[in-house]
Amino acid sequence: MEQRPGGRSARVGDAVRQATLAELAEHGYNGLTVENVAIRSGVHKTTVYRRWGSVEGLIADALDLAREEPWPIPDTGSFQDDLREIVGLVRSGFADPVAGKISAAFVTAAVQNSSAARFLHDYFMARHEQAAEVVRRAVERGEVPADTDGVEVIRMAVAPIYYRLFITHEPVTERDAVRAADAAAAAARAGVI
Repeated sequence: MEQRPGGRSARVGDAVRQATLAELAEHGYNGLTVENVAIRSGVHKTTVYRRWGSVEGLIADALDLAREEPWPIPDTGSFQDDLREIVGLVRSGFADPVAGKISAAFVTAAVQNSSAARFLHDYFMARHEQAAEVVRRAVERGEVPADTDGVEVIRMAVAPIYYRLFITHEPVTERDAVRAADAAAAAARAGVI
């Protein structure tokens, strides 16, 4: 028998993913349990264990789904302004009361679990590759050297945000975000990246 797209399996998957995200937003990674996801999703606990195996499986599935979602890549006509918008998106994403808690939970999971770390790595690589489009356009406009590594520019631009959030636990101001983007833009223009 052929499985119908959008059938029961897809509904179960969607319900469990939504429950996982809701649990992460409310309780963080350390409070995430298969049992609570099962209760919240209305899916029997044995089904969740059979299909996802563990909390790490739930995290991996949610990150895999998020990796496929398109990211709004700015196109202001200016390399520096595009970088500022990208870093601003990261900053505002973590400042969001729901999305920020989920994103922080993913990072926490990656620190504590090697499987989650692999999925978070894949997620970031997909995001960085998407965002590197602003560097490709900057090369075409002659704003940065042709051999500029777009993924590394994006990493350099967003790294100070993650450092403040997860290492020093400092707030990230708009000025901090602009400074991080401008530093990456200057390094790219100088041919450092």
